[in-house]
This record gives sequence, C-alpha cells and structure tokens, in this order.
Amino acid sequence: MIIRIRALARALALLVSAGLPTVVAAQDGGRPEERVSRGEASAPAADCSALPDHGTLASALGDIVKPGNSTANGGLGNHMWAVLVDRSGAVCAVARSGQSYDAQWIGSRAIAAKKAFTANAFSLPNFALSTANLYFPSQPGNSLYALETGNPLVEERVYRGPPGAWGTPSDPLIGWRVGGTTLFGGGLALYDGEGRILGGLGLSGDKSCTDHVVAWKLRSALALDNVPMGVSPQNNDNIIHDIIVDPASGRLTSASGYGHPVCGPRAEEIAEQFSKTYPTGPKR
Repeated sequence: MIIRIRALARALALLVSAGLPTVVAAQDGGRPEERVSRGEASAPAADCSALPDHGTLASALGDIVKPGNSTANGGLGNHMWAVLVDRSGAVCAVARSGQSYDAQWIGSRAIAAKKAFTANAFSLPNFALSTANLYFPSQPGNSLYALETGNPLVEERVYRGPPGAWGTPSDPLIGWRVGGTTLFGGGLALYDGEGRILGGLGLSGDKSCTDHVVAWKLRSALALDNVPMGVSPQNNDNIIHDIIVDPASGRLTSASGYGHPVCGPRAEEIAEQFSKTYPTGPKR
C-alpha cells in the first residue's frame, strides 16, 4: 500500500511538472485550469476609486439599520446586506449590519449584489431607474416582461470562499461581476456631485420596500444621490406606490407604468416623505 501511494505521488508530481492538468479540484470553483478557461484565474480589475470603501459603507449602514425596530425604516427591523458595484458592474464592497454573516438573511447577500448590478445596468448618465421602478414593467404582459432572464447570476462566484468572510473587506465577491437581475425595491444607481454615474448600490435583508428605504438613506449618507432624472413625480428614482386593481378588467394597473406593491404603511409613509427628508441632488 505504501509503495502504491508513493508511486501515485510521483505520478502526480510528473503531471504537474509537465504542465498537465490534475484531477485535484480547487475549493473555490473548480480546477485551476478550468477557471482559467472561464476567465476566472483572478478577479478582473474593478474601478472602485470613486466609491466609498468598506469601512465607510459599513459604518453608514450601521447608523441607518435599526435591528428590532420596525418603525425606523418600516418592515421587520432586520439586519441587512449592502453591496457596491462600479460602472462596469464589478463588486467593490460588501457590508453587513450584523456581527456575523448569519445575523441577516444569508440569501440576501446575493440579492443585494443583484440589485446593485441591476440598478447600475439599467440606469444611464442622464436617467436613473431603481429596481423598484422596474417591478411593474417586468410583469406579464408589460414591456419589460422576462427582464430578469437577460443577465443571469454567475452562481459559482457568489457562493465561493469562507462564509465568515462574507460582508468583510475580504469578501470573495469583491472584484467580480456576478450579474443577476432583481426587479423589486432595494437597488439604486449612484451619481456623484457632478452628476456622473459611478455604479450601483444594492440593499437586501428585509421587506423590499424597506430595502428601498434603507438604500435611499444610505445613498444620501454617502452623498451619491445627485440623480439627474427619473420616472417618479419628483423626477428621480424613488419608489412609486400606484399599483391598483382596475375594476373593469380586474387586472393590476399602474398610472405611472413603474409602480411597486405596498409592503406596509410605515415604509410607504417614509418613502413618500423623501423629497423633504432625503432630497436628491448635489450635497453642500
């Protein structure tokens, strides 16, 4: 048995020295040569220079999220995830408000990344669409139906690495474009004081309307909400609660065409006051 093991070790060493692939799989997404063939030997360079770093994002998130308080932001009062992406959609920072990765919904880390990607991908230098604005247009029979199928999530990039690193400065998502499309509240495009679009912000971990509320407050705290124009009555990308049932047809309708369901009265009330409490525009 010992002789066989030694022989196998020598054979593997010869394969490696000859540059041939081995059958030993890496833990972070397959064999190294497979990851190279998929362009995944290392994360592509992300342009995060104009975006807040992890510490700034995490600190601002912690100030806004109020665990156990259902009135501060509406919703359930949960801990939350926040993700920043650059203009190309590459992840620049992942933060969490809880002390451990499982203090907030684990599944919401990927959703936050998808929301950041979506808001950035469907906003322009002169026009912003939040993920909340995309809810009604993407419903069956509407103009953007099946939008969520267009940019699939790269799952092997989302679930790699030790869970304890999720939401930390060394989160394994950083640098990668993970894609994905989410069509409910919590994703916002980011605009600097000059009105330049820099990327996207995604929040997840509570009801979708609360995700939007926290994202809106967080974007304001980061001074990245100089939104040029949008579909809301305030000409920005705020959530629009105008979905009703048409009594004649029995179908859901939205007067604006960009409506989002009401998740609860408190979150709706908070969002309706944003033009006064957290107005968009350049910060002085």
